[in-house]
Amino acid sequence: MQKNQFTALLYGWITVFGLIMIASFILALLLRFTSFNEPALSWVTLIIGLLSLFIGGMAAGIKGKAKGWIIGAITGTGFTLFIFLVQYLGYQQGFSLEQMLHHVAYIAAALFGGAVGVNIVGPQVTES
Repeated sequence: MQKNQFTALLYGWITVFGLIMIASFILALLLRFTSFNEPALSWVTLIIGLLSLFIGGMAAGIKGKAKGWIIGAITGTGFTLFIFLVQYLGYQQGFSLEQMLHHVAYIAAALFGGAVGVNIVGPQVTES
């Protein structure tokens, strides 16, 4: 993997985790100070996760400028691996079937985000 692609992955992961942290803070405030309840929280967190992974994949694709779907897929897979390791090593629990489906959707969202991000940048001029 080239240095440019690794830098793109870092941008994607930082974007994803930054967005998730901001959203978590806002949701915590909503739970504390409003009548927002936990049953509605599962759908909201799924949507926030999908959007965060899409935007993170797009950031990685924009920065990588090539092979956006691969960079996006690796961004999503890295996020899923991190969450799995925290959950498994920290809480001694694996993924449930529902979590696996969510993470497959997260990887797909990041993959599509990476493909969109590369196409936002425009065509690349290669030097001969």
